[in-house]
Amino acid sequence: QVQLVESGGGLVQAGGSLRLSCAASGNSFSGKPMGWYRQAPGKQRDLVAQISSGGTTYYADFVKGRFTISRDDAKNTVYLQMNSLTPEDTAVYYCNRIWMKWSWGQGTQVTVSS
Repeated sequence: QVQLVESGGGLVQAGGSLRLSCAASGNSFSGKPMGWYRQAPGKQRDLVAQISSGGTTYYADFVKGRFTISRDDAKNTVYLQMNSLTPEDTAVYYCNRIWMKWSWGQGTQVTVSS
């Protein structure tokens, strides 16, 4: 059974940066497109960024130019570097596969103060 563990969230002021990490146990990221998602209170979970097995990336318009997704398959870890954060980025952030999703992890809370 796969367990996804997200970390790196916290409280940051607007304009600040955070780096999120997502590690998996029980299965490998290798060869699988992976994504970061976020869910704000009362809203649906949205895809923020995704990365293919070959490193091709895609970003939602609302984070383009500010966030960078990367992966280290040797460490079975996916990262999300978040810069120029705004209060609108406040949400719980999750990682998962793009297709054939595993069970969701607990996520990591990101709170951006104005």
